[in-house]
Amino acid sequence: MSSNEMEIEKGERSAPPPYEETAPLISESPKNYSTVQEYDKDKEFDQSEEHKLKDFQLIRVPQKAPIFSFRKLWAFTGPGFLMSIAYIDPGNIESDLQVGAVTQYKLLWVLLWSTVMGLILQLLSAKLGVVTGQHLAQVCRERYPKPARITLWLSMELAIIGSDIQEVIGSALAINILSQGTVPLWEGCLITGIDTFIFLFLESYGLRYLEAFFGMLIGVMCAMFGWMYIHTAIEADNQLEVFKGAVIPMCANCTSDAVVQGLGVVGAVIMPHNLFLHSGLVLSRAISRTDRVEIKEGIKYNYIESSVAVGISFFINMFIVCAFGAAIFGKGLPLGTPIDVQWACSPANISLLRAVDCLYYSNGMQDWIRYVWAVGLLAAGQSSTMTGTYAGQFVMEGFLDLKWAKWKRVLLTRSVAMVPCVIIAILAVNVLDSLSDYINVEQSLLLPFSLFPLLHATSSKEVMGEFKNSVVWSIVVWIMALVIIGVNIYFVIDVVALPGQWWRHLLVAIGLLIYLVVVSYFALFPLILWWWNKRKVAKEKTPEVIPKRDDSVQVN
Repeated sequence: MSSNEMEIEKGERSAPPPYEETAPLISESPKNYSTVQEYDKDKEFDQSEEHKLKDFQLIRVPQKAPIFSFRKLWAFTGPGFLMSIAYIDPGNIESDLQVGAVTQYKLLWVLLWSTVMGLILQLLSAKLGVVTGQHLAQVCRERYPKPARITLWLSMELAIIGSDIQEVIGSALAINILSQGTVPLWEGCLITGIDTFIFLFLESYGLRYLEAFFGMLIGVMCAMFGWMYIHTAIEADNQLEVFKGAVIPMCANCTSDAVVQGLGVVGAVIMPHNLFLHSGLVLSRAISRTDRVEIKEGIKYNYIESSVAVGISFFINMFIVCAFGAAIFGKGLPLGTPIDVQWACSPANISLLRAVDCLYYSNGMQDWIRYVWAVGLLAAGQSSTMTGTYAGQFVMEGFLDLKWAKWKRVLLTRSVAMVPCVIIAILAVNVLDSLSDYINVEQSLLLPFSLFPLLHATSSKEVMGEFKNSVVWSIVVWIMALVIIGVNIYFVIDVVALPGQWWRHLLVAIGLLIYLVVVSYFALFPLILWWWNKRKVAKEKTPEVIPKRDDSVQVN
């Protein structure tokens, strides 16, 4: 009998094979098994229906590492970059070019601090997934009553559809430019919707392939928008102004339009559904959630990777702001520019729909700038559309607890987000400017429905154990959350003009009242739950009063 067989006879099992990049089975994850029974238990789970339903595909993580290991960081690299794509979607790109055209570099500090606040929320989302082994939608399903769960689910579906509309139209615009106008916008919307499903099926070949594809698209955006930045802002020798705009929190001589643009940056950067997405993406890394050291390492490496990814997204946004700030702000277009282009490129009217014409005429009518812009916009639109539908999959599966075959789940969850947005995008391509404003308003209104559940969950000892937010950290994130919500409310009030008739004012007031009541419920949910449980316990302790029988009464 060999030594290995003797170990098995004694009830011991050696460690699994060395680290590999992908591992679809839990039993193949780098875990040290002390007994045959422990190994067989995981093996049984691998072959069970529960495992097939969850359809895990885990990425292996090296177990033995020093305080910091680039090899281990590489194993955790992926989720943060997929999450960061929401920071550079076409909606953000439109906000960037408008800020650049209206204020040049003066509001770069708003972009910077909005990105920092968004990153802090994303880190909380990642920590929730690493510690609990569940994403935010699953946690909400367990903690909230059914009406609240349905409200959260529907609000996130609306948020995903809204952001996908901008992303699909952005991709369609890029396809239209690259085809020199031969592919109309409505056909570009259909193409984007179809190829989104095709690209997402890369996941079936391995999650690492999908992550690599997203990484390539981020690289394309860095190259294209970075090229524009070098050609415009750096050649204009304005780097000192760029630095001042990023670090000095002020906006000298800014108009009310500039203030509105700054508020729009905050609303565009922080996406409600992205908090659900990130908490699900981190589950793809195989760590033991009974091992305190592995959890702490998982949090640390996810924090590092997410910070790098969001930092890259900030520079991409900065490239766009600076390119349009150098090309449009305070400058007139060259002689011979068509009147309609001059109107569309004025700071008050510039939008994603005509941005390519502004770049073309302000850069001496050079054709290359069109294609550089279009390739970067296509990468942004296509990648963000895929992550949006990916978020829709986590949201629907988590709230509804779907237990179907994978292809059915993917088809349903991604169609719910993609089909309505493609239809609306086709119908609304000619009113993109006003549509984008209302979509940003929608995102601002829906943000509390992801923000409050995340803050409550990560501050709960019941959910997070020893990894819950500290008192100081809770105070910081709550103040930050209230600032974000306050900015968004001001933005909504500024953008939405109330209609003139009294009955319309009444309807808006009633709708606003209902909205505030619902938001207050989620903001105060732990207090409401505590009060309800206390009332329930008090009711159970109250002895039942039994009426005393009066024997003196005679019944004939």
